[in-house]
Amino acid sequence: MHTLVSYAYQMPRLPLQTLPTFRTAARLANLRAAAASLHLTHSAVSQQIRVLEEQLGFPVFERRGRRIALNAAGKALLASVESALASLDDGMQAAAAAASGTGQMLRVTALPSFAQRWLLPRMGRWRARHPDIALEIDASQNLVDLQRDGFHAGVRSGRGQWAGLESEPLIDSPLIVVGSPAIARRLFGQGDAALANEALIGDVPSWQHWFAGAGLKVKVRPIADFNDGGLMMQAAEHGLGITLAREMLAADALADGRLVRLSPVAVDIPDALGAYFLVYPPSLKHWPPLAALRRWLFDELEISQRQWAALRRANAARGDAVPVKPARARKTVAKRPRNRAR
Repeated sequence: MHTLVSYAYQMPRLPLQTLPTFRTAARLANLRAAAASLHLTHSAVSQQIRVLEEQLGFPVFERRGRRIALNAAGKALLASVESALASLDDGMQAAAAAASGTGQMLRVTALPSFAQRWLLPRMGRWRARHPDIALEIDASQNLVDLQRDGFHAGVRSGRGQWAGLESEPLIDSPLIVVGSPAIARRLFGQGDAALANEALIGDVPSWQHWFAGAGLKVKVRPIADFNDGGLMMQAAEHGLGITLAREMLAADALADGRLVRLSPVAVDIPDALGAYFLVYPPSLKHWPPLAALRRWLFDELEISQRQWAALRRANAARGDAVPVKPARARKTVAKRPRNRAR
């Protein structure tokens, strides 16, 4: 009588608590940096990596002095670990959002200039339309990790490619030159070349880009620069000098007279800045509060587009400015998302 015995190789069970540490260490290639990022001690991080490697039965890092680098096995493991942890993060965020019930909070991160110059003046209409959905706006220049930092969505500028996120184009608005009414009166009747003699606010590459678009070759020497477009427009409103601004961000100030457009020339946004996009984790695409935000943003952008067009026509009729190429609305603006939650 023969007894058949089958043997199957069983992979070791991964110690799940070590995987976030492994991911961070792999990204930073340094255990001390990983410890600081995770708010752990260096020895605790080393211990977790050691437990992981012992459980696996093979190393995942190569040690190079104080630096570490993934070996072939570590690279293969990292690809799966990042995907799995991202799915878990998305799932927990979606579950927390679904469990929040009434009085829901929608957390959004946005560039300060967009939040201050375009979003804030329209918040009253959001509140009137969605009184049951509170918005928490984090205005920051930092490119935050939405899942890690607990945000449901973000408004970013760029080319629309951010790993692990859905991105929807909002609008691509050109750069124009603006200044205070007093400066506009003083420059009345002078050409674009006269702008080079004014106090310029902003960085050298952007001004060179604009003057090149105006057909002028001048040497620019800005008197001040800020890391936020909203601050540059505020400085221009106070008469510090003239600045470049995205048309959509300056439109409200142009309409109420705080700023005046000083030239009909409009140039495309440099690639380094890019268009505006709405980004969010794929798992939240069907969450009703996020769907409501998407529809509202597109509705408001359509209203803004009509207002900008009317402002250009009024300026042209008064002779204040030559009509210019309008902001290039992204295709998504013209075609709003369906009313169903997506």
